[in-house]
Amino acid sequence: MTDQATAERDYFSDPSVLKDPYDYFEEMFSKGPVHQLQSRDIVMVTGYDEALEVLRNTQDFSSAICVVGAAYPLPFEPRGDDVSEQIKAHRHEIPGSDLLVTYDQPQHPASRSLLNRLFAPSRLKAMEGYMSGLADKLLQDAVARGGCELVKEIAVPYVTYVVADLLGVPAADRDLFRAALDQSAPPGNMNDSEKPTEFSALEYMAGFFVRYVHERRAAPGNDVLSEFATAKYPDGSTPDAMELVRLSTFLFGAGQDTTAKLLGNSMRYIIDTPGLQQQLRTNRALIPAFIEEVLRLEGSSKVTFRVARKKTRVLDTEIPAGKRVVVALAAANRDPRRWEEPKAFKLDRPKIREHLAFGRGAHTCIGAPLARAEVRIMLDRLLEHTSDIGFSEAYHGKPGNRRLDYEPSFIIRGLAQLHLELKAA
Repeated sequence: MTDQATAERDYFSDPSVLKDPYDYFEEMFSKGPVHQLQSRDIVMVTGYDEALEVLRNTQDFSSAICVVGAAYPLPFEPRGDDVSEQIKAHRHEIPGSDLLVTYDQPQHPASRSLLNRLFAPSRLKAMEGYMSGLADKLLQDAVARGGCELVKEIAVPYVTYVVADLLGVPAADRDLFRAALDQSAPPGNMNDSEKPTEFSALEYMAGFFVRYVHERRAAPGNDVLSEFATAKYPDGSTPDAMELVRLSTFLFGAGQDTTAKLLGNSMRYIIDTPGLQQQLRTNRALIPAFIEEVLRLEGSSKVTFRVARKKTRVLDTEIPAGKRVVVALAAANRDPRRWEEPKAFKLDRPKIREHLAFGRGAHTCIGAPLARAEVRIMLDRLLEHTSDIGFSEAYHGKPGNRRLDYEPSFIIRGLAQLHLELKAA
């Protein structure tokens, strides 16, 4: 029996961990960069090198539990030193395991290739004018009012419409998608252990994409949806229509919370880091480096999950087949063995792009280039339209004693709301 005085807090349900996950991760790291949790049959990886090894090792680790999380029980009892066939046989029983982020080889690289063309640098460059115009439109009213709630009024509609434009979703349907996403709980919902991730918004949008894909396959045009609907796998074969539907709805869902929350997390640092706001106003070219340091210090994804396919090792620690693993990206990004003064904000930090906020290896976030562009452009336009940005002290209190509420998610790190005061330029 664990002594209550030394009992570990539960990562998946403890409100104190939600409020400050970094204190919790530091506590876990002190017990070893690869640590067997006391209360659950789960290993937590908090070290940078160790996390990198797990993320790159797709032979020994499966991503099948990536959506539902490591706290959700496996639908089978692991047997032996290789459970690859058990995972394959029971995959359909794992919630969310038909989404791209959970795929293993060979399905993962084949399906990912269908989305790669959407994120080609030339396509993202061509979208910058749309993103800038959309940001201006959303911000002009907010600045005229003297303030806004950044997350729901600005960030969420902005990223929704950008992804909709990327995929070519008809304008008439975009607000419907946004409304469905607004009503859904965050992935990794800490308030519902039985159903930590719900799929109602994805299922709703899937109905639209079924129609889009079938219409474009029957009568292709020159639009993005036609290009996507008629895409081929690398071997020349034609994907099942429902796979394209799953990919497109996943792209919508995956890009929503993370990018919107990154905007909120970025704004916290801009406002509360002395001199930073003026520094970025004076030199907008610093915005990309600023975003990377925010991603390291407070990226939108705290963790990702794996399950060991085979008996293996992570550096010096043996991992049995069937062991569920939490890869704590947020902890690895503050590993003092890798980062000098890991808790400090440093705009000129060396090798900053080596952070793990977007993962690493085969499952590196496919939307990372888009997220970087979205946040860069929105921050640039915010600074352009304003002479000063501050927190609403009525909602969030004074510096040093901020009142901030975070989405109740064990996956996402982001503010539920962020009220700003905006002075016009």
